[in-house]
Amino acid sequence: MGLWHRLLALLGTLLGGFLATNTARAVDLPEDKAETLYHVYSGGGVTAQGPAVLVRKSLFDKVSLSGTAYVDSVSNASIDVVTTASKFHETRVEYGLSADYVYRDSQITVSGLTSREPDYTANTGNVDVSQEVFGGMTTVALGFTRGDDTVLKHNSPEFHDYAKHWQYRLGATQILTPRWLMSANVEALADDGFLGSPYRVARVFGATVPERNPRTRSARAIKFRLLGDLGYRNSMHIEYRYYRDTWGITANTAELGYSQYVGDSWLADIFVRYYTQTKALFYFDNAATATTYVSRNRQLSDFNDEGIGAKLSYTVRKVPGRYDVKLNAALEYTTYKYKDFTDIRTGNLYGYNAAVVQVFVSATY
Repeated sequence: MGLWHRLLALLGTLLGGFLATNTARAVDLPEDKAETLYHVYSGGGVTAQGPAVLVRKSLFDKVSLSGTAYVDSVSNASIDVVTTASKFHETRVEYGLSADYVYRDSQITVSGLTSREPDYTANTGNVDVSQEVFGGMTTVALGFTRGDDTVLKHNSPEFHDYAKHWQYRLGATQILTPRWLMSANVEALADDGFLGSPYRVARVFGATVPERNPRTRSARAIKFRLLGDLGYRNSMHIEYRYYRDTWGITANTAELGYSQYVGDSWLADIFVRYYTQTKALFYFDNAATATTYVSRNRQLSDFNDEGIGAKLSYTVRKVPGRYDVKLNAALEYTTYKYKDFTDIRTGNLYGYNAAVVQVFVSATY
C-alpha cells in the first residue's frame, strides 16, 4: 500500500494547490430532486422487493443535502439455503445522508449509510473530492470509504463478529471533443474480519464442514469508460473493468450501452454486459484434501454472467428553469453460469436466471 499512499498524498497536494487558485469557473451543485421507487428482484430462489425514496435540496447555492431510505423484503430459498437449511424471510432497512459543498471549481461530498437486518448491521462513511482543471476540460476525483459491519447468527447468541472495509478511489474524466469524453478510475480495497457467512458450509470428501475464509482481503480494480454523443439525439457508452484480489480472483467486466430520444418526451436506454471471473484459491466444489481455508460459496467460484437491460423514461411535464417530472421503468435480465459449482440435488453444473424490475417517479425542481 506504500505506493498507493504516496499517490494519494501527491494528489492531495495537487488538489490543495488547485483549491487555492483563483478560478473563474464554478461547479454547479446537483439539482434539487425527489424520487420514489419500487423494485423487485427474482432469481436463484431469492425474491427481494421494496420501496426506496430520495430527497435532495440545496442551501445557499453552496451546499446540497440529500437523504435516502431503502427497504428490502427478502424471501430466500437459494440453492445454499434449500440444500443446508430452510427457506427464510427477513427485512433489510437502509438509511443514508449526504452533503455536497462546492467552492469555485471544486466539490466535496460527505455521506453516511447504515443498513440493518436481523443478523447483519453495516455502517459506511464516504468522502469524495472532485476538482475541475484546465478550464474544465479535465476533472480529477479522489475518494475514501470506510465500512464497519457487525455479523450475527440466528439462534446462536454466542456468535458475534465484525468486518471492516476500506476503499480508496482515484479517477480522472477528460473531455476529448465537444461530443466525446473518457474517464479512468482506480480503486484499492481492503477487508478485515469475518468475510463469509456463518450459515454456509463447504464440502470436504463429500462431507459438510463450516466455511472457513481468510480474515483479510485486498484488491485492486481499474475501470475505463468512453461516452459519446452520436449526433442524432442519441449517445453510446463503452465500459471495461478489471479486478484482481489476494484471494486469487481475477474478474473482467465489459458493457456497451445506447441511448435514444424519441420525440420530446421519451428517452430509451439499452445495454448489454458480460462478466467473467476465476475462482478463489480456497474454493472447492468438493475438496479432496483438508485445508486451512475452504469455501463452497458459488460467488467465489469460476463463473460468468451475461446481462441485458433497458430503461424507458417519459417526461410528464417540464417547465424549463422550474421543474421536470418523469416516469421511469427499468428491466434487467441476467443469466449466471457456474463452471465448477454443482447442484448436489442433481449432480449437474448450476446456473440460473435473474430479473430486476424498477418503477419510479423522479422530479427535479
